[in-house]
Amino acid sequence: MSKLKGQIAIVTGAGRGVGRATAMMLAKDGACVVVNDLDPDVAAETVSLIQQSGHEATVVAGSVTDSDFPSLLIQGALDAYGGIDIIVNNAGYIWNGAMHNHSDEQFQAMIDVHLSAPFRILREFSSWLRPQANKEIEADGQARCRKVVNISSVSGTTGSATQIAYSAAKAGVLGLTKTLAKEWGRYNVTVNCVAFGPIDTRLTQPYSDAPPTIDVGGREFKVGLSERQIQGLTTTSPLGRTGKPEDAAGAVYLFCIPESNFVTGEVLTCSGGL
Repeated sequence: MSKLKGQIAIVTGAGRGVGRATAMMLAKDGACVVVNDLDPDVAAETVSLIQQSGHEATVVAGSVTDSDFPSLLIQGALDAYGGIDIIVNNAGYIWNGAMHNHSDEQFQAMIDVHLSAPFRILREFSSWLRPQANKEIEADGQARCRKVVNISSVSGTTGSATQIAYSAAKAGVLGLTKTLAKEWGRYNVTVNCVAFGPIDTRLTQPYSDAPPTIDVGGREFKVGLSERQIQGLTTTSPLGRTGKPEDAAGAVYLFCIPESNFVTGEVLTCSGGL
């Protein structure tokens, strides 16, 4: 029996990589998934893959940092499916640089996408959640169990050289998670966090010469890891490899299923032991 049958899940940054793997894993287990990505084309690809496998999904494209986006996302989910049970705040990117080279713009960009965006999405969600949960409590004595999974990084738990802004933002996600777990327990919402180590996505793709670049909102960023860096990670990892998107999605999934209904305010590190 599908553990998530009839549940509605929002996954941001679900057009590729970990977000796509998460959306597909939740859909496979019965959830109807609201797929978000900055790029509407890759979001549509994820939805198509889900639908081809016989499951339900819809697109709400847009930038999580836009001021009007939280209301569009939450209302889009409610319009499509009539409720929300799971939110996975996954969207993000990395803008690296040593401390002495970090600009205010660079620092703020990382805070905006990794910390402010989840905060604003969850604040918007609360405007629907609180009255809905109170109705359920009045009718049944307890609200339906809902799930929030925020995404952090080992850079946020232990720090990482050349990632001062990214690390600060991801550390903030831990505080957001633990505080909201205490606030929303009364509504039977669990709020947890997964901190990823090196996962094979376009942000960590290997290169031998010049690093590849990606475009995010008109900005071009260098991404990827050198072959030497990849070799170092696989050598020091107890499992002898970097993670796959499906590995990361599996960690998120653990916080979405009923077996974790009594787990909240926790941080799960998914790093292969690094």
